[in-house]
Formats: sequence, C-alpha cells, structure tokens
Amino acid sequence: MFDGGLTRAKTAEATAAYDASVANYRQTVLQGFQEVEDSLTAIRLLDQQAALQVETLAAAREAETIARNQYQAGLVSYLDVVTVQSTRLSAEQNGLAILASQLAARVALIKALGGGWQASPPAAG
Repeated sequence: MFDGGLTRAKTAEATAAYDASVANYRQTVLQGFQEVEDSLTAIRLLDQQAALQVETLAAAREAETIARNQYQAGLVSYLDVVTVQSTRLSAEQNGLAILASQLAARVALIKALGGGWQASPPAAG
C-alpha cells in the first residue's frame, strides 16, 4: 500500500521524540550530579570555615577572660572589656551564620539526592 511516506515520517518523528527524551534525561542526570557535587563542596568548605571559627571563638573567649581579669586588677578600663566582648559576640554571630549555611548546604544535598520534605498531618486518634 502506498502511504506517501507517512510511515517513514511517523518513524522519524518517533525517533526524534525518543532522542529528545534521552537528551532531556541525560541533562537532568547531569544537573543532579552537579547539584550533588556543589553541595558536597559547599559542605566541605563550610566545615573548614567552622573549624577555623571554633578556634577564633576560643581565642576571643580567652581574650575576654584576660580583659576581665585585667579590669578586676585595675590594669585596664571597662571600655577595653566591652571592646573584647564585642569581638567575642561578633565571633559567635559568625559561627551561627556558618552553622546556618552548613545546615542549608546539607538540606540542598538531601534535595539533590532526591530527598524531599513533606509535612504529614498528625495522625487522628
């Protein structure tokens, strides 16, 4: 039977649709791998920053203790103590900001790995 090339055209259309689907799938997989890699890199870098921040905070706390002792001994003014306390508080805020970034990076990793969050309603009973 003569169909005027309709069968070949439909076959070519199906092949093109298949190729497009495969290309789309590959792009999605590559994007997923990229998201996972980005998240792992962010976590690693943030863990390094957190370790440094712990050291910075420890030094700031020690400096505050020294400043308080010096103030109690009458060697420095209270302004020096307040200045050191301000530095410690700044170090604590930086530590909390890094922690928030670490948690966000871990959530991004879970999401990139296909995880999700779905709040379920409380069980009736």
